[in-house]
Amino acid sequence: MRKGCKARQKGMTLIEVLVSVLILAIGILGAAAIQLNALKYTDSSAMTSQASFIAYDMMDRIRANVDGNAAGNGANNVLARYSLSSLATAPLVGNLNDARLQDLFDFRTNIIAFAGADGATSKIAINGREVVITIYWNDARATGASDVALSASAASATLRSFELKSQVGVTVTP
Repeated sequence: MRKGCKARQKGMTLIEVLVSVLILAIGILGAAAIQLNALKYTDSSAMTSQASFIAYDMMDRIRANVDGNAAGNGANNVLARYSLSSLATAPLVGNLNDARLQDLFDFRTNIIAFAGADGATSKIAINGREVVITIYWNDARATGASDVALSASAASATLRSFELKSQVGVTVTP
C-alpha cells in the first residue's frame, strides 16, 4: 500500500490539470484584453496627433500669409479674413493666385480626409490677434462603456476635438 501512495504523489490528478489550464486561460485572456486596449488607445493617440498636425500646418500658413501681406504691403486685415465658422464656409476649390483661398481650401481638404463628415464643425476663430483653430473628429474606438456610464450619450462620447491657440502678427514697437 505504501508503494501506491508514492505513485499517487508523483502524478497530477485531473482536477489539478484542469485548475492549471483554467489559470493559464485567465492569464491569456488578460493579456489579450491588455493588447486590445493598447491598440485602441494607440489609434486614438494617432488621431489626436493627426489633428494637431493639421492645426499647426494651418497656423503656420496663417502666420506666413499675414506676415507676408502686412499693411505695409498694401493688404488690409489679412488675419481677419482667415476666420472660418465651419468647413461649409471654406472654398470648394483652391486658387494658387490667392494664398488665403488656397490655405482655406487645403484646410478643408485635410479635415475631410482626416475626419470625414465628423469634421464639418471644425473652425478657425479670429479675435484681434488671437487665432483659435478647433478640429473635431469621431473617435469611437477610444470611447468605451465608461464614457457612456458617466452619463455621456454614445454620440457625444465619441466626438473629440483639438484646439490650438496662438497670437499672430505681433507688432514690434521701436
